[in-house]
Order: sequence, then C-alpha cells, then structure tokens
Amino acid sequence: MDPLSQTFSALADPTRRAILARLATGAATVGELAEPFDMSLPAVSRHLKVLTEAGLIERHTEAQWRRCELRGEGMRAAADWIGFYRRFWEKQLDSLDAFLKRTAAKTTKGPKSTKGERRARRKP
Repeated sequence: MDPLSQTFSALADPTRRAILARLATGAATVGELAEPFDMSLPAVSRHLKVLTEAGLIERHTEAQWRRCELRGEGMRAAADWIGFYRRFWEKQLDSLDAFLKRTAAKTTKGPKSTKGERRARRKP
C-alpha cells in the first residue's frame, strides 16, 4: 500500500483518531492511551502499530515504559494532498461565482425580444 493510502487508512478509524487527538496534547504511555477505551491493551497496541506503520506516531521505550508521540511529518503528505484539492475546488467555485455574477448582470437588464415579438407589439 502506498504511504498516502496507508495514512488515510489509519485515519479512517475513530479510535486511532482519538489516540492522535490525545497525543496532540503530549507524549503518553500505552497504558495512558488505553485508559479511555473499553478494549484490551493488545487491541490498543494493534491500533498503535497501524499508526506507527503509517508514520503518524513514534514509539520508544524508556525503562519499563513504552511512550508514544506524534510525528508531524507523517501527516504532511495527507495535508498536502487535501490542500491541493482544496485550492482546486476553491478556484472552481470562484470561477462559478464570477460566471453567475456576469449572468445575473445580463439578466437584470431584461431579455432581448425576438423579431416576432417586436412585430406583434407594432400591430394594433
């Protein structure tokens, strides 16, 4: 799986997003990360493995503790991809807005009448 797909796959799970949100406040141990979830430590460890493989977190051992922390560069490719399409759609919507404003300005001047309509108005 390519790195961008791996990142989005990791972000697709709400538990993993909650873990990332917690790590945004600072590094934490596996036990601290597991506290709010109703799941076993091995299940939390599987989520952490997915996040690690996607490059979103980094795990290291300090004495008997396994600490986790965010890796900002892991999210960069996803943010860049989203940013590209955000700019693309903003440009498209700006073009549509300009078109609608031009069209609205033309229609407020009133529609042009056809030859048949002008003739019908001249005849009593």
